[in-house]
Amino acid sequence: MPYQPTRRFHASVSSTRLLALLFSLSSGLLLYVPAASAEPAKTERPYPVELSEDESVEDIDASQLEPKADAGAAEAKSAPETSGSDPVAGPPENANKPKETATMVAPDVDLKEVAPPPQAAPVTESSPDTDLLPENQRIPTVSLPEDSSPPVAHDPESAAKPDAPGTDATDQTDTPAETSTAPDTQQPTPETTSPEKPASPATPDDKAPAETATPTPAPAKPAPKAEPLVILGAEVRPGTSTRLAWTPDISISGLASPTPVLVINGAQPGPNLCMTGAVHGDELNGIEIIRRVMYDIEPDELSGRVIGVPIVNVQGFQRGSRYLPDRRDLNRNFPGDPNGSLAGRIAYSLFNDVIRHCDMLVDIHTGSLKRSNLAQLRADMHIPEVAEFTRGFDKMAVVHSQGTIGMLRSAATDNDIVAVTMEAGESLRIQENQIEAGVNSINSLLEKQGMISRLFVWGKPEPVYYNSSWIRTNVGGILVSDVELGDEVAAGEVLGIVTDPITNAQHPIKAERSGRIIGMAVDQVVMAGFATYHLGSEARGPEER
Repeated sequence: MPYQPTRRFHASVSSTRLLALLFSLSSGLLLYVPAASAEPAKTERPYPVELSEDESVEDIDASQLEPKADAGAAEAKSAPETSGSDPVAGPPENANKPKETATMVAPDVDLKEVAPPPQAAPVTESSPDTDLLPENQRIPTVSLPEDSSPPVAHDPESAAKPDAPGTDATDQTDTPAETSTAPDTQQPTPETTSPEKPASPATPDDKAPAETATPTPAPAKPAPKAEPLVILGAEVRPGTSTRLAWTPDISISGLASPTPVLVINGAQPGPNLCMTGAVHGDELNGIEIIRRVMYDIEPDELSGRVIGVPIVNVQGFQRGSRYLPDRRDLNRNFPGDPNGSLAGRIAYSLFNDVIRHCDMLVDIHTGSLKRSNLAQLRADMHIPEVAEFTRGFDKMAVVHSQGTIGMLRSAATDNDIVAVTMEAGESLRIQENQIEAGVNSINSLLEKQGMISRLFVWGKPEPVYYNSSWIRTNVGGILVSDVELGDEVAAGEVLGIVTDPITNAQHPIKAERSGRIIGMAVDQVVMAGFATYHLGSEARGPEER
């Protein structure tokens, strides 16, 4: 019988342990449930809606949008407090005009001339202005417009001439006055304020007009003077143009390739206009538009500054790809994150090093996925400054679009920079008609903003399209279009035909409503659901009511 108590004892011990285990598990579950219930709040993300077909090739990974959601929430919270501050790790003070320290003086170069590839700005510790450049890059003709050089140039000349004979200036003026036999011929010389041959009998009287004559150059100072622009560690002085290099710290240092940045600082003060191209590496028309605009501007005739970045996505451009090497869309990551993904770091570097210097921004794009766009602007017409800004573009249709989180245009407007997106043509092609339209519209903008003064003939104003939508095909096959970009179509009109190459069945694509073709797919093989025609219709906007 001694066996039974022992068995009962073991049973009681095991039951006690079981109760303790159940208690610990239940308490752990109680502690874990709040964390699990709080998890969905972290994963909620404001997914973009109403994405234009040419603005988003494919769905963006949730991992890419997650930091953008936090940025959007921070942006909404900080909007009433900071009025345009960067929601993602941006400088807190004066976001649009960062204060930088120049490490070199940018050389004044003619952008029309062929130049070697840009190199990263050397960081030197030399102090004064012209000594900031290395010896092999120093340009002796760089002027100092802010130092009022004319008075400085006269002082050494006037001082050198009396010192040549080795006598004092007053003694030398008395000597020729006594030996001179024609005092009448010496009367004009004091009036010209020449210190070499003044009249001896009236030296005290001549000093008074000389003193009143010296302040006469002073009225030239009140004329508006442009200030130097410090950008990318270089000081670009008024009346000069230069090539700089922007290098985001994201690649192997030995293989880093700087991105060219063209800068023109006008001789007169004015606003800062920035232009960016090839944010998507396969969009080529914007590169040529920026080149032609920049190379046609004379710094002496410009009021303000023009900053052009022809190729933002150099990695994608070299591979002929829309995306970055990490397969992300750079135009969905602005204003960026210095500790984020590759796309976030590049976006952060560009936005803080270049874009924050802008008052106005034109981001130039093309269609994607074998689609072509009519030359047009994408702008948030609900912003009065942006709506007024679009009026400066000649012969350029405007499509109302608020933009999506992560776009360069949206990030710029959130930071009080007036910004629009220009769409022109299709990707991987150089199209002369689209380039001419873009160059013409930006030149008209420069004239409208008072930055240049040229004889410009304005064309017929283009409409603003507040309603636009894509028409998709319901079948697959070979698409052949019957319309062209810019055509006006009526409801029910046949836009194109999709033909089955095997059965020879033809399926027409008809316009669902009246409007204008502002974007379309090129002739190609399409599948069911492919967006084929972008139809825009006019409507009264908020600024017209």
